Amino acid sequence: PPGYAILSHRWKDNSEVTYEEMIGLMKMEGPKRDAVKERFGYVKIIKSCEQAKKDGYGWLWIDTCCIDKRSSAELSEAINSMYRWYQDAQVCYAYLNDVKESTFPTEKDYRAYGIESHGWPEWFMRGWTLQELIAPKQIEFFNRNWAPIGKKQHLAPVLEEITTIPCDVLRDGMAGKRLSVAQIMSWAALRETARVEDQAYSLMGLFEVNMPMVYGEGKRAFQRLQLEIIRTSSDHSIFAW
Repeated sequence: PPGYAILSHRWKDNSEVTYEEMIGLMKMEGPKRDAVKERFGYVKIIKSCEQAKKDGYGWLWIDTCCIDKRSSAELSEAINSMYRWYQDAQVCYAYLNDVKESTFPTEKDYRAYGIESHGWPEWFMRGWTLQELIAPKQIEFFNRNWAPIGKKQHLAPVLEEITTIPCDVLRDGMAGKRLSVAQIMSWAALRETARVEDQAYSLMGLFEVNMPMVYGEGKRAFQRLQLEIIRTSSDHSIFAW
């Protein structure tokens, strides 16, 4: 099929492969190249590519190695375009690295997933994966071993229980729905990001606003987000946040 596939996943510290490493892979010395290829993040890239090829796609986009983060301009453009890129993908592969079972979890399991993620796979507790769940038309979920464990359309009732996002938003997207700012903000309330600023940046696409990235500004990023939303919306429920 035409178009491209896209990956949604939980980043793992020191195991992901960067754009710089990816394009320099063939020029690396043997031991260094082998060390990169042994990383969890490299295996993730290979497995996603295999799945995309199997599904007939010529292209796959992955945030770890498809953005040159050395360029602040490229990073800013990518973050401001991210929602649209996930929305325009033909399919999104959501990789749940902590799911060992061959079926999608339908009940909380604190022993398997821990208290920090409220008994659900940790993918559901990350800030960036909120827009990655809502934006794509189709999502296929995979477990730790890359076995398919379900699709967004069929899993919508369970996904609503996990995330509080209504089934109709999960199935059809946000267009034409009467959603308050406070309701959208509530979906992100329990989610965490590695950088404070990303709590704001990861919500821009959901509110259809754009703003420049200023890593280092801390909580001021959220105030800027609120101001952008106020500028484009007459919804006063934002003041609940």
